[in-house]
Amino acid sequence: MLETVKAVFDTFGANVFVPVMIFFIALILKVKPQKAFLSALYAGVGLTGFTLLLNSYTPMVSKVIKKMVTNTGVHLPAFDIGWQGASLVAYSTQAGMIFLVVGLVLQTVLFLIKWTDVFQPSDLWNNYSYMVWGSMCFYVTKNMWLSLGLMVLLNMYSLLLADSIAQRWSKYYNYPRTTIIALHNLEPVIFGIIMDPIWNLLKINKIKLSPKTLQKKLGFLGEPISLGLFLGLFLGILGNTQRLGQLSAWGEIAKIGIATSAIMSIFPKVAGIFAQAFAPLSQAASKSIRKSTKAKDASGDQEEKPRLWFLGVNDAVGFGEPATLITGMLLIPIMVLLAILLPGNKVLPVIDLLAIPYWIEGLIALSNGNMVKTMINSVIWFSLGLYMCTATASLFTHIATQGAGVAIPTAALLVTSFNILGKPFFGLIFFAFLTQNVFLILLTVVLYFVLWALFQKNKEKFRTYLDNAAAKNATSA
Repeated sequence: MLETVKAVFDTFGANVFVPVMIFFIALILKVKPQKAFLSALYAGVGLTGFTLLLNSYTPMVSKVIKKMVTNTGVHLPAFDIGWQGASLVAYSTQAGMIFLVVGLVLQTVLFLIKWTDVFQPSDLWNNYSYMVWGSMCFYVTKNMWLSLGLMVLLNMYSLLLADSIAQRWSKYYNYPRTTIIALHNLEPVIFGIIMDPIWNLLKINKIKLSPKTLQKKLGFLGEPISLGLFLGLFLGILGNTQRLGQLSAWGEIAKIGIATSAIMSIFPKVAGIFAQAFAPLSQAASKSIRKSTKAKDASGDQEEKPRLWFLGVNDAVGFGEPATLITGMLLIPIMVLLAILLPGNKVLPVIDLLAIPYWIEGLIALSNGNMVKTMINSVIWFSLGLYMCTATASLFTHIATQGAGVAIPTAALLVTSFNILGKPFFGLIFFAFLTQNVFLILLTVVLYFVLWALFQKNKEKFRTYLDNAAAKNATSA
């Protein structure tokens, strides 16, 4: 049965599942069938557009990034095989396959009973992040129930994070009633929320550095299409420093420059198509709220306020947003340098470097596009992530090589995934379960319920706080 469920998900993918979900949700919200159909079709077209763009762009940039890392001449023992390799591992383990069904049921039930306002099953693929941590736990403890408990708890933490930033993410990226839900790309917002008041005290929120300010100060050179060109040329040169005297190198540099420029200019147009999918849903939900409010005012009774909910979407829909892509690309060489300089680090980030724009979407939304604040948050948190990858590399290597048959690259002793395992907070929860110490495990569970209760009690206030905090950032000149 588990293999069948996985086969269905793999066969149709998010580009089909999400439109189907949107169609039925629209009908439930009493959207006319014709509009519901078009809404679903816009979602499918938008997601397919994102996929086509990224599938064309990723191989080109990945090639340059690998060269950039190779040019450093540094050989660290733990090689980053990327989230793709981690997903292969997750879907190849017994614990992972069991959670595939458990997670689907859990996520649906939590939404239906209003434990969370986020409908997560719309992006089932990203469940592999929980499955990797659970699989490593099972390898050490041989306790399936403990491993399932870990995956369930991590899932509930990630839903709480998704719920907390849903309104902010939706507003910044201009996708009504949507949010990101991937565990591995949500975790940095923990640090962003905690540190935001501190950065404001240091006046970092006053620094005007965003695509808008660059555009105003640099004129046509600050346009997204121009910034994309310069950013691509910069990465291309970093990847070809040892052969700048060759014509082929400059050909590759020029291609990367044009390709990045294309992403910066085309991505927003595809995003506009995708956003059209949610307009009918947003209108229908708003109409329902107005009707309920009028009925309440007329009757004088205390009806329950209509529910504000968010559809979980894949992080790819925010990858090409100008502040997100520019900041993410600038972080690539910075993280390579830090991996070399940080004492005790054993991880050489390679494949997952291009995924950095995905990781920072929450940070970008929280800071309202403040690139400086996002860079500082990212450098600190991702550096801690390198140490978490170092701490878990041996465990991941075992399940990757023994369970999934992943080949270790030449000159590497261990493998890891910077994107999936470079998570300091969730890594601590994993190690608490690994000890099998009841007190430590209960501590992680109690912490979740305390945070969940506080959020539920102050949900609107917290979301308003994040919006107000974002507005304090001087992102326009």
